[in-house]
Amino acid sequence: MRKFLEQRLLVATHNQGKLEEIAALLHPFGISTVSAGELGLPEPEETETTFIGNARIKAHAAMRASGLPALADDSGIMVDGLGGAPGVYTADWAETPNGRDFEMAMQKTWTALETADAPFPRTATFCCTLVLAWPDGHDEVFEGRLDGQIVWPGRGLSGHGYDPIFQPNGYTETFGEMDRWEKNRISHRADAFRKLVEGCFT
Repeated sequence: MRKFLEQRLLVATHNQGKLEEIAALLHPFGISTVSAGELGLPEPEETETTFIGNARIKAHAAMRASGLPALADDSGIMVDGLGGAPGVYTADWAETPNGRDFEMAMQKTWTALETADAPFPRTATFCCTLVLAWPDGHDEVFEGRLDGQIVWPGRGLSGHGYDPIFQPNGYTETFGEMDRWEKNRISHRADAFRKLVEGCFT
């Protein structure tokens, strides 16, 4: 496992919230972060069929375009009753001509489960894959996951994406009802980041 010895890291995202979350996590290690959005880098086309494949595309594209080591993530929800869908296409299920509509995506997911007559509990897993790529082409991969179930109707106004219909195992609240700090402590992204920090930053 390669240790991260550089002072600056490019986060391959155009999402300011995600940048702030990662910057706060890496602050104790004295690492400054900049986003692909801040550098005006284009978002590469995600053509792979796995989380690792798409995270690799994003990390390596950002690294090549900037000359900086780059960190990218790819995440989504895999619903067992739908054969693992939407999976890497989680964001695509929310796409509309006017941007992403996750209310529509959640409804689509529940309707598909009903159509498939999927048994209860309707189990699902949130997945997050992180790829850290260096300018010499080397990369390290970290995978996080959190198991739970899909509930309907959705509950809670916190979080984003599929959070209102995902209830983690061992909890009575959905991600949409959960305190943000509690969610960030147990989430699939937190799991992946713990592994990243242990592997490359400590």
